Amino acid sequence: MIRKNIYLQLCCCVILLSTLGCKQTPIQRASLQDVLQDLLTEKAPVTVVQTAPQTTVQEPVPPKPYRSPDIWQHIAHNLSFEQTPHQRIKTRVDWYLSQPEYLLSVNRRAEAYLYHIVKKIEQRGLPLDLALLPFVESDFRPQAVSKQSAVGVWQLVDATAYHFGLQSNDWYDGRRDVLASTDAALSYLAYLHKTFEGNWLHAIAAYNTGEGRVKAAIKRNRKAGKSTHYWHLKLPKETADYIPKLLALSYLLKHPETGFKRPELANKATTTILDVGQAFNFGVLSQLLDIDKQQLHDLNSGYLRHQTPEQGPYKVLVPLTEQALLQSPFYREQFSKRYQVKLNDTLYGIARQFGTSVNKIKQLNNKQNNLIRVGEILLINQANINRSLTVNYQISPYLEQQVAPEQATIEHHHTIVAGDSLWDLSQHYQVPLKDLLDWNNLQSASILSPGKVLILHLPTQVKAQPKNSVTTPSYLDVLEEATQLKEVPSPAEPSLPPD
Repeated sequence: MIRKNIYLQLCCCVILLSTLGCKQTPIQRASLQDVLQDLLTEKAPVTVVQTAPQTTVQEPVPPKPYRSPDIWQHIAHNLSFEQTPHQRIKTRVDWYLSQPEYLLSVNRRAEAYLYHIVKKIEQRGLPLDLALLPFVESDFRPQAVSKQSAVGVWQLVDATAYHFGLQSNDWYDGRRDVLASTDAALSYLAYLHKTFEGNWLHAIAAYNTGEGRVKAAIKRNRKAGKSTHYWHLKLPKETADYIPKLLALSYLLKHPETGFKRPELANKATTTILDVGQAFNFGVLSQLLDIDKQQLHDLNSGYLRHQTPEQGPYKVLVPLTEQALLQSPFYREQFSKRYQVKLNDTLYGIARQFGTSVNKIKQLNNKQNNLIRVGEILLINQANINRSLTVNYQISPYLEQQVAPEQATIEHHHTIVAGDSLWDLSQHYQVPLKDLLDWNNLQSASILSPGKVLILHLPTQVKAQPKNSVTTPSYLDVLEEATQLKEVPSPAEPSLPPD
């Protein structure tokens, strides 16, 4: 009876305190319940106060690019440049539609390189629209040369090539090397994209006509209160038609229902870069690889002679898939060494030790998995050439290049005017940008003040032209000179649109 009274009293206390506790904070109520639980043998129910779940903010994951087994379909699906209805684009669309075999013909020149170019663009995170520029620039002719001496599929002038690391000498011209010039062109385009604050149309226009011209056009429009959109800029006619060519081709690739014939090309590499590691003769290398000598030379038009220079480069594009190259007798004999597997070895560890990849080791040894056993002999891809790959003979005249004698120079003074840039001046006077900087003790980021006088050392036969007379190569000029340079005539191709 006493225990029952005590129990009733405690219950009354709980009810009273609970009523009072409604006016307290949740933390105080929880503390009081803890005390009561210690006093009672049977635990009273505990009120659980639920809080809203904490929101986790995650960075948006960019969608992976669409991949197709056909590389042209892959490019078409990932084109991203804005399409603005414009008569210039329509004019170019009409021309492309009037030449249904055009892209099919040009694609034959591009098929050995296009997969590698697309891969390089994607690795840099750049828009795939840039993969179309070599078609617009040169019809994908590695030997194309303009009146302004822009060379190769990307139409790079010597100063641009020099600034972005391409070699050029009597033996090798990096501008004619499709993959090496791709690296330089993409670096230049990325620089222009940053310079023009992320505006790709401005950047590509500058790629064609020069950074200074586009900056000056933008400045004029801002001063006049006009739009600075590409379509509102006053640019040279060749540049004004340049972007429409690109956007028209882009539009047709994305809209096959127009009847435009899109090429078919497997989205995989059919050629592989081989670093020979030493100077080589094309005849010797083609025999060792059991491939056609002329085909090997055509794929590597950056090399101007039958042999590569002693000081390099030594890379060569071969018409073999990576697996076929790794399995070839020449590669297994000259570019691999034997390694005996030791206790605790793994393929990953062996690959790191020899600076190669697990995939290449597996391909070289016909392995389907990563299992290896102690004592097993593995072939590791590592240059092991113990013979000369060059030939001591007078090379064919048609590939021999005359060594230009040293030219006398004269000092020339240029007075800076509004809109000038170091880059444009180096192209205008056909001198390397590095030399222009050295002559005037400048940095590439130096600001040019109107009225400042720059010193240039020019060959005596070079005469400075009025700046407004400098023009970029036209589409027809590029192809006319390229046709003259061809060694072997090709089948007739559709005429190009008039500029």
